[in-house]
Amino acid sequence: MGARTLKRLGSLLNNLADADHYLFDLDDLSPAFSEISRSALKMVLSRAVVDGLLEHPCRGVYLYPRAPYPRGYTLCHIAAKLRADTFNYISLETALSDAGVISQVPLQWLTVITGGRSSIVRCGDLGSIEFIHTTRRPEEIALSVHFDPTCRLWRASVPLALADMKRCKRPLDLIDWSTIDEPF
Repeated sequence: MGARTLKRLGSLLNNLADADHYLFDLDDLSPAFSEISRSALKMVLSRAVVDGLLEHPCRGVYLYPRAPYPRGYTLCHIAAKLRADTFNYISLETALSDAGVISQVPLQWLTVITGGRSSIVRCGDLGSIEFIHTTRRPEEIALSVHFDPTCRLWRASVPLALADMKRCKRPLDLIDWSTIDEPF
């Protein structure tokens, strides 16, 4: 069963994976392998990683490296995949760096405000995702976020990211206050 299932997985990924669908989790793949148990599928996926068919950047997420995916956004896409069941948005240092408000770019570090629990997810060579819990409801900040289709995540405005920095008690010393259009 192992080699044949692994070959079937390779064929499936080769036919279905593309720039939008290159990250998978167990729930994505299990319907195609309904004849085997979830634990057996985990074993197949582990073997696929060892054989180089898949990469396993972090717990629960598998990457198909042969897909023509946008390399610069993988960490954002992983964050969206990991927390697809809750409201999240890019904020804090990442949003401020992207807006040119922080001069130092946090390399391979993505800061995401989430309705889920706080955690840091290490994704090997890709970097790390810092999820910071918030009790705010989406409707409270709806006018201060916009959806970024490239990242597949919501993104905070500069005023919201600055407010989040204060709420999370993050250091404000890297902020170039002369670049901020609106008084804060």
